[in-house]
Amino acid sequence: MNPWNIVQYGVFLLVLMALVKPVGGYLTRVFFQQTAPLDGVLGPVERALYRLCGVDPKREMGWKMYTLAFLLFSFAGTLLLYVILRIQPLGQPPDPAFQPAPLSPDLAMNTAISFATTTTWQAYSGESSMSYLSQMVGLAAQNFLAGAAGLSIGVAFIRGIVRQRSGALGNFWVDITRSILWVLLPISLIGALFLVWQGVPQNWHPYVAVTTLQGAQQTLAQGPVAALEFIKNLGTNGGGFFNANGAHPYANPTPLTNVVGMLAIAVLPAALTYTFGQVSGQQRHGWLLFIVMALLFCAGLWICDRAEQAGNPRFVSLGIEQTALQTQPGGNMEGKELRFGIGQSVLTSITTSNGATGSVNAMHDSYTPIGGGVTIFNMLLGEPIFGGLGTGIYSIIMYVLIAVFLGGLMIGRTPEYLGKTLNPTEMRLVALYTIIGPMFVLTLTALALSTKAGVAGLTTNTGPHGFSEVLVAYATTMANNGQSFAGLSANSAFYNITTAIAMTAGRYWLAIPALALAGRFAAQGHRVASSGTLPTDTPLFGGLVVAAMLIIGGLSYFPALAMGPIVEHLLLHP
Repeated sequence: MNPWNIVQYGVFLLVLMALVKPVGGYLTRVFFQQTAPLDGVLGPVERALYRLCGVDPKREMGWKMYTLAFLLFSFAGTLLLYVILRIQPLGQPPDPAFQPAPLSPDLAMNTAISFATTTTWQAYSGESSMSYLSQMVGLAAQNFLAGAAGLSIGVAFIRGIVRQRSGALGNFWVDITRSILWVLLPISLIGALFLVWQGVPQNWHPYVAVTTLQGAQQTLAQGPVAALEFIKNLGTNGGGFFNANGAHPYANPTPLTNVVGMLAIAVLPAALTYTFGQVSGQQRHGWLLFIVMALLFCAGLWICDRAEQAGNPRFVSLGIEQTALQTQPGGNMEGKELRFGIGQSVLTSITTSNGATGSVNAMHDSYTPIGGGVTIFNMLLGEPIFGGLGTGIYSIIMYVLIAVFLGGLMIGRTPEYLGKTLNPTEMRLVALYTIIGPMFVLTLTALALSTKAGVAGLTTNTGPHGFSEVLVAYATTMANNGQSFAGLSANSAFYNITTAIAMTAGRYWLAIPALALAGRFAAQGHRVASSGTLPTDTPLFGGLVVAAMLIIGGLSYFPALAMGPIVEHLLLHP
């Protein structure tokens, strides 16, 4: 590995680790205690919103009511965004350089579902397809609302595990209000001002027509970029103002903005492990969850960095130098920005593929088979490594419950987790959660590769790489991630409909069993730990959790990976 890359990765992880405790403690005070910072300023606003909406903040909900409120809120947001995208020319001021048309019904449907599920899969070019109204009132608003909904689900899941004989998971309307007012809005305001300081535009100006040094005509897009760019990362959404996303110099101009953006993605999901440990009274277990995440994150960095720094072996026979020299960065620089290099490109690809955030600063379609394969596998795992805002914490705990079940079988006892018993019904919910991802990803991939409408999207590549492009489309939408292998032409009725199915399943079909499981745990009492209880705060248990992730991921997806990145890698080494 390049020593400078190691330094960048190390500094990122040290800053992330340093922020876990203070941010996790802040989240504990916001959602689980009576007082929190900013109460004096935001408390009156919160109470006014409850009166306006007719919400009783003291009335708690069981898992069914909580789920229903989440689904209704998401449906309303999806419908509102769909209407905005269909009427968007009405909100665009006259601009001779840019006159957006309404999105087609299938693309508007796909985009509305995409942003309402925090997937932000984009089958369009933002700067040429979206009006300022759509970008701000539609997309940026959903980045806040959908991100807050995800955080609320994660908080409710934690409550379900730590409560006893309750059955209530909190009040969804209270959780989403506090998520926006106490978490997303203040941090996003600071983050957006930071981006403006770094050179990211924040205006309502018309697009600018300029003449380049070569005499060609070029249109420079303008707009309220900074307001959208920070919340897309903080809310683990990822949809960019520009088609090039984080590779565009207006969206992500410097290495500093890139690192801050990656911290915005990872800090809140990572901090929820500390929050979970604090409210459950099992702080060592909370730190263990973070360490498992961090170790797997480091493994992804190491494999992807080595693959990208080694470059393409086929170029060696052509006499092309790929070694890092003073005059060149070396390695595989195709699809990467020189201002980021391999180090920050890899850091971003691993951060975003582990989180539910498709905010990329390089084209993953141009990565080496192994480098790109790491990002695919991260998404196929289903967000347990930091993951999405709120969804990441219940994703890793699902793997933890599988590890507890396997450990219980080994010692011949009924499996217990933090004083809660894993009965047959609980394990059925865990099993259901585990098979939903492979069921949708593999089925939709097979459908796309066996139909004319699906194969028609492979306009750039065929063979193993074309297979990977299709696999990524459904892996990323199922993981509510949104990044893509851009060689796939996905703006068609077939892909707009099928990826919307995957996005819906990844958001709601996984959240429902997670909330049902939380409801069953909340209704249980607390069993006192005995000598036969499996410790959940030891390195041995951490290894068992990692093994559960890799075994389940391998059993579910190894054949698909073998037909894509693995065989493509072997073809490069005849």
